Amino acid sequence: MKLRLALLLLLLAGLTSAARAETVIEGRVTLPKAHAAPVMNKRYEIVSTAGILSTNPPLAVVYLEGEFTPPAGLSPQQLGQKDMAFVPSLLPVQAGTRVEFPNYDDTYHNIFSYSPTKRFDLGRYRPDERPIPSVLFDKPGLVVLRCDIHEHMRGLILVLATPHFVMTDADGRYRLTGLPAGRYVVKAWLDSQTTLEHPVEVRADTVLHVDFP
Repeated sequence: MKLRLALLLLLLAGLTSAARAETVIEGRVTLPKAHAAPVMNKRYEIVSTAGILSTNPPLAVVYLEGEFTPPAGLSPQQLGQKDMAFVPSLLPVQAGTRVEFPNYDDTYHNIFSYSPTKRFDLGRYRPDERPIPSVLFDKPGLVVLRCDIHEHMRGLILVLATPHFVMTDADGRYRLTGLPAGRYVVKAWLDSQTTLEHPVEVRADTVLHVDFP
């Protein structure tokens, strides 16, 4: 009886350990220095330096590049306009995602893009516009958003051909979870002209540490 109980406890411990095991890539991206204010309240904006677009303060998008099954029925995402700015200023999505553009300001907005990845013009619309204006982003690449009414407004949508991506925190730390085993390339997008990469071999139920100096 005691032997059976010991074997049962050992089996349960093994099942619990397997259930908790997770395939992860984590690390840190060395982010560039922030531009001048306004950054006191960590409100992010898109800035252009010598034609290079990036977030201020800096952020990175880390993602796993490889062969993945095409998506089916992705949930829509939102990128709003509030206080005459895009919120969030940078939105990574998987190709095939529909993005809604709710207007939270007490004025009209007109969101458009001339980017080769996705050209569109939503026209002018009020805060109470229903259904919420939206666009399907079906091609990987960078989309630069502008407002025809408020020229200072600028936002970015990074469309990725992978379901495995994450934004870093303000210190550049990231953690990709639930990854399939295999050989891939992990990439870190820093701005419109800078994407770092590192080849990796992902093994099941392991934690892999990858930094981008």
